[in-house]
Amino acid sequence: MKIALTLTALALSLTPAMAYSGCADKAKTETAASCMPGTTWDAATATCTATPSS
Repeated sequence: MKIALTLTALALSLTPAMAYSGCADKAKTETAASCMPGTTWDAATATCTATPSS
């Protein structure tokens, strides 16, 4: 009985950590919905950068 209780407590304590582990990848793949006029999204730096005009 003591082993079952210990394993149950361990499983319940790890559940939130396992659920949270997928969130980090989502944050890295999200991009800006839009940039200000005159700027464009630069995927390399993950920021909006000024659009050069000719």
